[in-house]
Amino acid sequence: MFAKKSLGQHFLMHPRIAERIAAAAHLTKKDTVLEIGPGTGILTEPLLARAKKVIAVETDAELAKKLHEKFAKEIAGGTLTLLTQDIQTFNPLCINEPYTLVANIPYFLTGKIIRMFLETAHPPRALTLLVQKEVAARIAREKKESLLSLSVKAYGVPKYLFTVPRGAFIPAPSVDSAVLQVASIRNPFADDEEKHQFFSLLHAGFAHKRKRLAKNLEELLKKEVVLDALAGAGIDSGARSEEVALDAWMRLAAHTKTLRLY
Repeated sequence: MFAKKSLGQHFLMHPRIAERIAAAAHLTKKDTVLEIGPGTGILTEPLLARAKKVIAVETDAELAKKLHEKFAKEIAGGTLTLLTQDIQTFNPLCINEPYTLVANIPYFLTGKIIRMFLETAHPPRALTLLVQKEVAARIAREKKESLLSLSVKAYGVPKYLFTVPRGAFIPAPSVDSAVLQVASIRNPFADDEEKHQFFSLLHAGFAHKRKRLAKNLEELLKKEVVLDALAGAGIDSGARSEEVALDAWMRLAAHTKTLRLY
């Protein structure tokens, strides 16, 4: 078994950690699970033991062939559906029932996968992902927000579950990993226009780290409008973007929804 660097493959090799990840997803025999990049199938096994059905998407044709052999009984019995496909081209709408996402994902696709499954018209009930430790910590932080943490918190409740050392993988990555869970996933925006307004403000607010929020927002609105909007949202005019909680950003977006951004 050789990992392909181009696919960002780092195979989890500890069954106990796989069991712990599956247990953390709180699955029942009524649940359908989507697994991204099953690899050797080490996580697939405990998922199958807990869930009603697992849909596994593997882009590596060689690994997919071995998985077909390893799980021939489960595939024949309908408890496992194995798709040989790049997750970036996968359409969640093809899953015609509620589902949960559980996976060990490539580091380089972390942001894209999280965004894809939070913003889709058919999001999972929750996602439990093995990601880079630093990324999990940044998303789940309770203080000193970031563009990333707020982008995730807009859709669900993130939690840092536990650390997974680099030695648990073959080949070992250069950093430790962690299990991140995002629960209570929902779409908080009434339409695309509302979503665009929120993220335009968010991106502008974090555009220049050394500047205060009010100054950053002047790239979108006139100074006097910015000050009025901050006051209307209950945000101190001297606040930095990292100090502003999600609910205040939502109020800011609502207060400026009738205003045209530059």
